[in-house]
Order: sequence, then structure tokens, then C-alpha cells
Amino acid sequence: MNLEMHEPAVETLGVLETAALLRELTAALLDVTDFDEALSRLVTIARDTVPGVAWCGFTVLRAGEPAGVAASDPRLAELDDLGQGPDFPAMSAIHRREMILSTDLVTEERWPAWTDRARALGVHGVLSTPLDIDDHVIGAINLYAGTPDALTARRQLTAMLLAEHAGLLLAGVRGRARQAALAGEIDESLLQEGVIGQAIGVIMTQRGCPAPDALQVLRSAASALSIPLREVAERLVVTVSRPREG
Repeated sequence: MNLEMHEPAVETLGVLETAALLRELTAALLDVTDFDEALSRLVTIARDTVPGVAWCGFTVLRAGEPAGVAASDPRLAELDDLGQGPDFPAMSAIHRREMILSTDLVTEERWPAWTDRARALGVHGVLSTPLDIDDHVIGAINLYAGTPDALTARRQLTAMLLAEHAGLLLAGVRGRARQAALAGEIDESLLQEGVIGQAIGVIMTQRGCPAPDALQVLRSAASALSIPLREVAERLVVTVSRPREG
């Protein structure tokens, strides 16, 4: 009777833990535009929120760039680094496109050199889960246990859900970064464009503000008046160019 009551309680607790993890991760990454900052937040939240996990790392491969890592503990960053060679759990997960698990490194034989380093750092278990971020970036999130057999089946399910959700959130971070870069290019073009550039110069002189702030003033006026940005700029330039009477 006690066992029957206990098992559903444990299962419910696992669902609540996972929901809390995904909610916290979403809140932390929702407005981030810097990819490396997003990775740093991800590994910290995973370390602090997933029970049984003592450390978390992330191995990232970006097209045309060296492999990168993020680690909740800089002391363990080397375990996620491609500089250690291709024979380690994260790269196995990325290459095979499946979760890689070792619940007790004492008996692990797949990555002998890496395992020796991990055990020397106090790691007893590892769970690496691959995730696709976009066409140019892939990676693996790596959960490390400080005790044997801590990465239970429930933790493995949490890791799968974490990787799936993190992949979507990180894709969003990449998308916002591209949009911000594009907006910067557009702003730079507007600053140099004819009457808009003139109007920006007028506002900078009047308000003593930098060009980006002056451009924002123009945009706010265009939005408030529901007219195109260029028309607002033309009106301003005409107004200040008009000869004063008297």
C-alpha cells in the first residue's frame, strides 16, 4: 500500500521539477541576444536545478569557427573541450545523434584518457545529450554527477526534455542576434541617407544627443503621427530651413 502511494508521488515530483527547470530556463533566455551569454546561463541553471547533477557543460560546434565550450565550473571546462581530442562523451553524442550515458566512470572503458581526467576532477557519471540549434550550430549539453548512479532514468528523461527545449531557446537567441545585427546595418544606412541623415543632424544639434538616439526620436514621431519616417524627416528639415520672419 505504501509503495503504491509512493511511486506516483515520486513521478509527480519529477514532472514538477522538470517543469520548473524549463520555466526558469525560458525566463533566463527569452530576451538574450548574446549566444555565449545564453550558454553560460544554460549551464548554470541546469547545474542548480537538475537533481543529482553537480556540474554542467556545453560543447558547441559552429560552422567556420573553432569549437566552443561553456561550463558551470571553469575547473571542469576541459572535459567539454574538443582540444582534448574527439574521443569523449559530448562528441560521441554529437556524432551519433543520441544520448550518451555512463552512470559510473569507475567501470567505463569507452574514453580511457577522458575518463581518467574526469575521475581526477571528481566526476563519477556523465550524461551527454545532442541538440540542433540551427543550420550552422550544433552541440551537446553535458550533465556531470559527483556520485555513482546519480543519473537515473528520470534524470535521463529530464536531460532529453532539457536538450529539446534548450535547442529551441538557443535558436531564438541566434535569431534575435541576427535581427539586431540587421537592425544595426539598417540604422547605419539611415544615418547616411539624404533627408533622414539631415534630420538626424538637426535633432543631434538641438538635443545634444548621439545619432542613434536622434534616429529613435524620429522613429517615435513617425509612430505617433502614423506617417513614414522619411516624411517626418522632410517636415523637420523644411521647418528648420524655413527663413525666420522679421
